Amino acid sequence: MRTPLIFAISIVFLLPACAGKPRSPATVPDGPPPTAGPTSTQPPPVPALSGPFQLPALPYAFSALEPHIDARTMQIHYEKHHAGYAKNLNDAVVGGPLAGMAIEDLMREVSRHPAVIRNHGGGYYNHNLFWKNLTPDGRGHPCGKLEITAALDAAFGSFEKFREAFSAAAAGRFGSGWAWLILGADGKLAITTTPNQDNPLMDVAETRGVPLLALDVWEHAYYLHYQNRRADYVAAFFRIIDWEEVDRRYQAAKKAL
Repeated sequence: MRTPLIFAISIVFLLPACAGKPRSPATVPDGPPPTAGPTSTQPPPVPALSGPFQLPALPYAFSALEPHIDARTMQIHYEKHHAGYAKNLNDAVVGGPLAGMAIEDLMREVSRHPAVIRNHGGGYYNHNLFWKNLTPDGRGHPCGKLEITAALDAAFGSFEKFREAFSAAAAGRFGSGWAWLILGADGKLAITTTPNQDNPLMDVAETRGVPLLALDVWEHAYYLHYQNRRADYVAAFFRIIDWEEVDRRYQAAKKAL
C-alpha cells in the first residue's frame, strides 16, 4: 500500500526547478520548417579576431533554437554580421586610446566618438546581449520565483500585457533597429526601441537606461525563415527568452542605481 506515496514523491522530484506562480502558456506559432543549415549539436567555434573586442562564445548550437530561429540564420548572423561589427570596431580603435575602454563606456559617451563607434560598437554590444537573452529551454514566460516577474507585473499590469506592449513596439519599429526592455535611472522598467545599431546605453538615445532584454529586428535576423512576417518572428522570440539571464541583469542594474 506504499505505492501512492512513492508515486507522489516521484512527482515532486520530476517537477521543473522553475516552478512558481502559474501562467498561461505563450500563444505563439512554432514557425515554418527551418531553412537548411548547420546540423551540429555543439556550440560553434568562436571566430578569431584581431583587437580587444572579441566575439562571445555561444552556449548553444546554431540549430538549438529551431524551429523559432533556424540554424542558417544563426550562422550568418553570428559569423558574418556580428563578427563584421566586431572587426570594424577593432579596426577603428586598435592602437588608439579607445582600445582600452570597455564597450559599455564607449556606448555611454558615444557622441564624443567617430560614427564608426556608434554604428559598429553598437552592433557589437547589441548582439553580445542578444545571444545572452536566448536559450533553447525557454518557457514562454518568466518563473514566478524570479524578481523580474513581479517587476513586470508591477510595471505593466501583467506579463501578458508586457508581452503585448513589447511585441507591438518591436513590430512597429520602422526599418532596421532593436526593441528593448530597460531599467531607467528612476528605477522603473520601460519598453523602448532604437534605430539601426543604437541602444539605450548611448548618450544619444531618446530613452536611456540599462538594457535587460534586446530583440534584433533587422531583416538579417529573421528574413530567411520568416520573410516579411516580422510579427511572427517577434512572437516566436518569446519562446526562447532566457528569463533567468534577464532577471540576473535586472538585479545587477538595480544594485548599480
